[in-house]
Amino acid sequence: MARERFTPDFDPDCGDTLLTRARQDIVIGRWQGPRELLRATGPAWLARGHRVRLLAQACAGTSTVEAWLSAEPHSADALVLRAATETARAFQLAIAAGRGAPIDQQRIDSAAMACFDAADAYPDDPTPWISLISVARLYPGGVRRQELSRWWDEVYDRDPYSVEGHLQVLHYYSSRWHGSHGLMYDFARDAAGVAPSGSSLPVLVQYARVEEYRSLTDGAQGRRSLGIGQHWNHEGAAGDVRRTWQRWMADRADGPVEPGELRDLNYLAHAACSAGTKDIAAPLFRLLGPRATRTPWSYTGDAEKQFTKWLKEFAPRG
Repeated sequence: MARERFTPDFDPDCGDTLLTRARQDIVIGRWQGPRELLRATGPAWLARGHRVRLLAQACAGTSTVEAWLSAEPHSADALVLRAATETARAFQLAIAAGRGAPIDQQRIDSAAMACFDAADAYPDDPTPWISLISVARLYPGGVRRQELSRWWDEVYDRDPYSVEGHLQVLHYYSSRWHGSHGLMYDFARDAAGVAPSGSSLPVLVQYARVEEYRSLTDGAQGRRSLGIGQHWNHEGAAGDVRRTWQRWMADRADGPVEPGELRDLNYLAHAACSAGTKDIAAPLFRLLGPRATRTPWSYTGDAEKQFTKWLKEFAPRG
């Protein structure tokens, strides 16, 4: 087989060509591209959440969303994008300051208010509430449990099986933020247990395992802590992979992968390879082909080398 067949495609937009064009508009300061994209997306929450999240990353270092709001101050889509952009900016400042460093409380409050404004402007959209739960992580000590629960109810009422919404709560409950491994896994398993057949929510358990690994490696301060080598490959990890496969993918015919679910499939493929469940990894790579996301592969080594290794082993030939 030609060598090119094994080159992973780390398209940051996950194959969403309309999103790529809109992000190119942001680079040159045009807000019309994002406006048309979000208008066309409408209430397709999976696609909308994926697009808003990546548009916000592009907007964070520009004044594009402010220019849009200056031209159309009552645009609900612009307000939703501003909320996600302010969230991205707050996280960028937190990362730049370093873990444990004080964060500008006013900046966090400003991001939260932008989320509330967006929720008022577009009442049906879960995206501003998802952004708000993300912002909650940045408050020292977190937020009151009742407050987090209320915000989560807002997401659930609008999109009960939102992976991104669940994922933001999972991050909040992780030991790296305001919870513990146990609390995080309980949340992930509870969500997986009530998800309908064909829902991707069971993959939250694989996200939780990656979060635990990151916490363990942070705690080891670069050294391999006791037992970390077996973190991915043991009976419990393999059982989790099989349960996620059965609940989510077992009855799914081969078909196109939506850009908004590509990251989730990469998390399951990474877990399947790491746990040695080759019978599950193979059909996942048939679905994925060369389409990769850098996380979670980058957490355990060089993303391109890892993905290429497994793709070569499991990709269909001929």
